[in-house]
Amino acid sequence: MSETSAGTIVKTSLGWSIALSVVMIICGLLAVALPQLGGIAVSLLIAWLLLFVGATHFLFGWHARSAGGIAWHIFLGILDIAVGAYILVRPVAGLVTFTLILAIYLVIRGIMEFILSFSVRPMPGSGWLLFDGLISIILGALIWKTWPSSTEWAIGTLVGISMFFAGFSRLMISMAARRAVTH
Repeated sequence: MSETSAGTIVKTSLGWSIALSVVMIICGLLAVALPQLGGIAVSLLIAWLLLFVGATHFLFGWHARSAGGIAWHIFLGILDIAVGAYILVRPVAGLVTFTLILAIYLVIRGIMEFILSFSVRPMPGSGWLLFDGLISIILGALIWKTWPSSTEWAIGTLVGISMFFAGFSRLMISMAARRAVTH
């Protein structure tokens, strides 16, 4: 691969990264503006993912060679499909559980991004990962503190804020990388 084609690939990748960052920012703003719909959208997305994972367990169980493997995968498939179907039928009811799970996820994600920011510290824009990690930890703590009373609006609003800052952070990193590539 020549140096020119590698440079073209990097510039194309950065263009896609910037576009994805802008989409994340827009989706984050929409979720903040319409928090109930944002929360229900998160519930429905997770429900569909559970249905997909359940089907995958059935398929993998079908191809498993041992009886224990088949039984285990069929059990997991039934569990995933049952929970996914329940959430599809009653997405608002799933929000209470998702609120708590989201709080835990955001705190863990924030810690991981915080650690990652120190791992890539010499790279341009790495401070934005630290910023994103701190925002995620704060949002996770806010959800935990208000759970379950603010479930109706918390998921959409806080996921929207997290998406906005994640998109903004990625945009800043992509722009810094673009400046580094062009200079």
